[in-house]
Amino acid sequence: MRVHPGRNQSGSSPLPAGWRWGRLGEVCTIVMGQSPEGASYNKDGIGVPLLNGPAEFGARYPTPVQWTTDPARFAEPSDILLCVRGATTGRRNIADRRYCIGRGLAAIRGREQQTDTGFIWFAIELVTGAILNQTSGSTFANLPGDKLARIEIPFPPLPEQRRIVAALRELLGVAVRARAAVEAQIGMARALPAAYLREVFESEQARGWPRRRLGEVSDLRPARTIASDGDVEVTAVTTACLSELGFHPSGVKRARMWSNTVSEATLSAGEVLIARSNTPDLVGRVSMFEGQPEGAVASDLTIRIMPHEPLQSSFLTAYLSYLYMTGYWKALAGGASGSMKKITRRQVAGEEVPVPAPVTQERVVSVLRARLSSASALQERLAMQKDGIGRLPPVLLRRAFRGEL
Repeated sequence: MRVHPGRNQSGSSPLPAGWRWGRLGEVCTIVMGQSPEGASYNKDGIGVPLLNGPAEFGARYPTPVQWTTDPARFAEPSDILLCVRGATTGRRNIADRRYCIGRGLAAIRGREQQTDTGFIWFAIELVTGAILNQTSGSTFANLPGDKLARIEIPFPPLPEQRRIVAALRELLGVAVRARAAVEAQIGMARALPAAYLREVFESEQARGWPRRRLGEVSDLRPARTIASDGDVEVTAVTTACLSELGFHPSGVKRARMWSNTVSEATLSAGEVLIARSNTPDLVGRVSMFEGQPEGAVASDLTIRIMPHEPLQSSFLTAYLSYLYMTGYWKALAGGASGSMKKITRRQVAGEEVPVPAPVTQERVVSVLRARLSSASALQERLAMQKDGIGRLPPVLLRRAFRGEL
């Protein structure tokens, strides 16, 4: 085995004392896959399980879906399975049994008494960029075996390899558990807006509020079609702008519309927008347009509502958000497609909405704004924590291979 002290071929920083640079083919056994004859394939479990790529990969181990009676190249238990063809080049899994591997995969195993396969797993993750840089093919990436073998990895003595693997597994396990805990908190934080809205609109007091058909206490304004061949460019509101936590101007997009329809589709501050057509989980989502960006237009994917006295825009928005978040519109929406559902202007206009006294509306909105703002801030904090945890694995990996763990 030939190893190289000091810097590697790319000139990376020197390694810790006692470490060397070693080519992957010199510190590991590499088996490049070879696909058997198609006539030997079967789904009946006859022969040797066959792997061709990441379609069979699981969270850790693969799940074979076909077998072959004419295997050519093998991965042994505990081998690293590395994708070497196509857009998935660089993805990895672990062999939990003997497999036949097709040409989309390579099997990599450490050499006994020289390399720890777990260490090679982490080293490959560290040099994934270098691996991808060695692919050839302009339309279909391919990593030849000779190039894979020449990839250099940092290489400490075997006891240090094993110590690093144990330390990384422990620390990465902590990160995984921390991420799961934060994701659980995020789930609870996302449930808060619906809980706050239910508390208001399912209260004993709310049951006594007078109700009116929405079409009687508001105007449903026109929305016009976005046209790719339209003669004017516009700033169009999309359903990405709509959220129970407020209107998101970042969701607007540049689009085209016919100039004779722009003025009637231009939004005014105070309009309440409902997603008329969307996926089942997003149809009926609602926000109030607060006037920015100025001159924005609504497409026919939204229903525009401008309430008039005594109904206030912010109160109506809160109530319609309550309907959305409790699944009302999802259950009511129609459409033949399972992936896209629609609600109609007639359904919206006929919906009975509570219209309490203006002072009551103002009080409800004030309380909800404070609570929803708090929920939004909590979600942002948790998202930042999750992002920070997500950055830990590469940081830990770099520290490990600098000898700092």
